[in-house]
Amino acid sequence: MRIYSWNVNGIRAAWRKGLEEWLGDCDGQVVAMQEVRAKPEQVPESLLEDESWHLDVHDAESKPGYSGVASLSRQAPDLVEHGVGEDRFDIEGRLQRLYFGNLLIVNGYFPNGNGPNRDLSRIPYKLDFYRAVFDLLEPARRAGKPILVMGDFNTAHREIDLARPKQNKDTSGFRPEEREELDRWLRSGWTDTFRAFHEEGERYSWWSQRKGIRERNVGWRIDYVLASPGAMEYVRQADIHHEILGSDHCPISVDVDEGILG
Repeated sequence: MRIYSWNVNGIRAAWRKGLEEWLGDCDGQVVAMQEVRAKPEQVPESLLEDESWHLDVHDAESKPGYSGVASLSRQAPDLVEHGVGEDRFDIEGRLQRLYFGNLLIVNGYFPNGNGPNRDLSRIPYKLDFYRAVFDLLEPARRAGKPILVMGDFNTAHREIDLARPKQNKDTSGFRPEEREELDRWLRSGWTDTFRAFHEEGERYSWWSQRKGIRERNVGWRIDYVLASPGAMEYVRQADIHHEILGSDHCPISVDVDEGILG
């Protein structure tokens, strides 16, 4: 059973850049998308009419064409919940929880720490969101529930996770306090599924849209699937699909045994 996560950087733009064709050939059972930048009624009509997918959209109330998450699944979830229960986060449409049997899939678009002037002013908000999601899931994690938290975390964890770590040590996305928050999750029992199977460098999931950057692979790995201990025993593989175009991010995936559903 394959589950994908992809920051599509605008579902309508990505649809024109190959998302439609990719979904037509997609081997996944679930596709979690971030930064969809659309209300449910603004999703491409052909996707709304595609009966092979069940669609759920959690859009940003704060401003049109901003943020938002959406999920596609071959089978309808048993339950879908939106948000973390705090208006300051939930008006930006950043979190979706999908229940399939015993499995909980959490689709998150974690904030960028940069303010309007790239002044790092949103880092406190970003870290508060990390902690709110962590606290929301902690009772279920402690109880042994299989949980997969996936999406754009907007943080490169280690130096191996970006092409130019020294030049970016003061940049949001690689600052010590942001990396420490990911460390805290991992110390608490969560597993970075990609690193569980791959220790090589130069594997990235996001590239600047400046000319030639992606071709030279000057990227960052900021998209993750984190597995709770209850989920990790069912995880068989994880990957980054850098060859898939259509966004400044590429899809990532995790393969799990269907026993995870209970």
